[in-house]
Amino acid sequence: MRKKTVKDLDDTQVRGKRALVRVDFNVPLDEAGHITDDTRIRASLPTLELLLERECRPVVLSHLGRPKGKPEAKYSLQPVARRLQDLTGCNVVFLESTDSDEAYKASHNLKKGEILLLENTRFLGGEEKNDQRLSRSLAELGDFFVNDAFGSAHRAHSSTVGVAEFLRPAVAGLLMENELEYLGGALSDPKRPFVAILGGAKISGKIDVIEQLLPKVDALLIGGAMACTFYRAMGLETGRSLVEEDRVEMAKSLLDRAGSRLTLPHDAMVAPSLERASEGKAVKRDAIPKDQAMFDIGPQTTQSYSRAIASAKTVVWNGPMGVFETPPFDAGTNGIAKAMADATARGTTTIVGGGDSAAAVSEAGLEKKMSHVSTGGGASLEFLEGKKLPGVEILDEAS
Repeated sequence: MRKKTVKDLDDTQVRGKRALVRVDFNVPLDEAGHITDDTRIRASLPTLELLLERECRPVVLSHLGRPKGKPEAKYSLQPVARRLQDLTGCNVVFLESTDSDEAYKASHNLKKGEILLLENTRFLGGEEKNDQRLSRSLAELGDFFVNDAFGSAHRAHSSTVGVAEFLRPAVAGLLMENELEYLGGALSDPKRPFVAILGGAKISGKIDVIEQLLPKVDALLIGGAMACTFYRAMGLETGRSLVEEDRVEMAKSLLDRAGSRLTLPHDAMVAPSLERASEGKAVKRDAIPKDQAMFDIGPQTTQSYSRAIASAKTVVWNGPMGVFETPPFDAGTNGIAKAMADATARGTTTIVGGGDSAAAVSEAGLEKKMSHVSTGGGASLEFLEGKKLPGVEILDEAS
């Protein structure tokens, strides 16, 4: 999938023009309204800085949280405007409206070297409905469109898809380009051996990814509670572990088709409950007690999976190995993160597919030791499932 990027536009298309830039500033805030992690803001800086260097005037759109189509003070982008100004050193003009005459005038009055950040797109009732009138109105805020919000590319909203129906050129930003190159490269032309690691609670949430990856990988390593649905399919005792009873037959079918390519944890960390995490212990996968539940992969599995990662040339990881928010059940996830960081240093391409696995890598301080950490949890998952992302599909094709 080769889309035109902001780098492909010539000077006549950009110099002095208004660049309408959709970014993903959906950052976490504490109760006082302070940003607790500015990773997504930093991720947008290369695109904004390139536009400023080329004497564009960036008009920036983003959503934050789930405000249900009307203004809510706790979801205002005002704190983001302050952080963006600190990070860029530019004057960031913040406007408490988006779809308004005031926004239109502000976009035209924007000076060279300034950035205009408009209020949360999800304060607008038509945003999530991809309302045509709203899309047309947003298109009037720029002279060309740049989508750098990979984390929202799987949503067909007015600010991600509808606007591009009325505003051309419509191109990818540098972050979007990076995401598509890494994730697309892993799926279409991986260096081998190609190892995929899938975790998380439910097999139902990952079934499409498993189906998509199985024919392409040399090894598929399973972790998280979804391993227990496979255990049940094998006739093993799973105790109080989370099992999707309605997916057991599907798990059987996958095991039959996958053969030796699909690997399940050899051992598990179990406990009577998360509240009694201090009682956690490692047991073989065929020795899970009836009164306990699996909350993480065991130490032998962590070592085995780490060896598989060490021998790989491409690794894609999506989903934690256990309840990593509750020690000691973070050991498996942290072990995988460390193994991937070590592999990266040896030249392996390592890709973390957003969401909880990205959060875990960040928490472990290993984010910069991966080849690529996706900024989009849901978007990266849908991409790995082989689905088309509306926010990508609408962009101009590269010649």
